[in-house]
Amino acid sequence: MLEVLTGSGLAASAGLNAYIPLMLMGLLARYTDLIELPSGWQWLGNGWVLAILAVLLAVEVVADKIPVVDHVNDMVQTVVRPTAGGLAFGAGSGSETVTVSDPDTFFSTHQWVPVVVGVLIALGVHLLKAAARPVVNATTAGFGAPVASTAEDATSVVMSVVAILLPVLVLVFAVGLVVFAVWLVRRRRDRRRDRAAARAAGYRV
Repeated sequence: MLEVLTGSGLAASAGLNAYIPLMLMGLLARYTDLIELPSGWQWLGNGWVLAILAVLLAVEVVADKIPVVDHVNDMVQTVVRPTAGGLAFGAGSGSETVTVSDPDTFFSTHQWVPVVVGVLIALGVHLLKAAARPVVNATTAGFGAPVASTAEDATSVVMSVVAILLPVLVLVFAVGLVVFAVWLVRRRRDRRRDRAAARAAGYRV
């Protein structure tokens, strides 16, 4: 159960920032004893992989804080974040994989299931984030984008650490995401109603 919570927390973290959970797992596995990656995932601790993740993370951090650019970035990340979530769930939950050595076995033994679960979790969080950003930009004239992005990056870091060290607390984050999703749906509905009322008033004039 704890392994599933760890994988879920890391996948949700990837939905906010694709590279933070992967890089954190790689660094902790390489330089500490806090996490031991399964044999099929030890490439995450490779120096070259960590260097590439660091560069991609730097690009993501900058792009996500610029209005308009953040929207384009979210479109690109629609593929990247779920993929990272699948990798994060697979590695974080301790699931072995033989994708490279024996691809046929990967599918016949259902080792693809944790990866798909991670993809779906990360995709859900990513879509929630992508839907929230236009609301933030519209209500703050774009000035809220850097603040929102910084908060998302910080949440991704905290969630990744919690998923590895205190996976039970991932349930708290899950509840928080549900509450935020409900607020976002209501906020978007209110904005649509306000726009409809404004258009109706314009027609009457």
